[in-house]
Amino acid sequence: MHKVAPAIVTAVNLPLLHIADPTAAAIRAAGLMRVGLLGTRFTMEQDFYVERLRKHGLDVLLPDAEQREIVHSVIYDELCLGRIEAISRAAYRATIADLACRGAEAVILGCTEISLLIGPDDSPLPLFDTTRLHAQAAVDFALAD
Repeated sequence: MHKVAPAIVTAVNLPLLHIADPTAAAIRAAGLMRVGLLGTRFTMEQDFYVERLRKHGLDVLLPDAEQREIVHSVIYDELCLGRIEAISRAAYRATIADLACRGAEAVILGCTEISLLIGPDDSPLPLFDTTRLHAQAAVDFALAD
């Protein structure tokens, strides 16, 4: 729900750790600049996430329209319901391979559920799991002096 992050920031006097920031930091720390993004249709197609990554200097590649629909549908129609389907894993692998062919150096798993389906063995590119990165950044923030 980082789409509403600007409204939250203006409404409260607490820091907001935007999920795209630690993700971009990890990608930049790995020396990478051109990334593919997988997520819900909203995450892939609306500016709240992609533009935040671009502000960190990243070049963000998206799957084509048909692939975006498949990625989105698998999240809502399968993964959110606890279904892990081999055919969907194959579709995600093909999407990642296409992003690699288009020049992606890594892939962002931009939805909590995607890591249930895809892991390092499914990708020729490094994967950046936003859920793990966001959680680690929150722990680091909480433990900082």
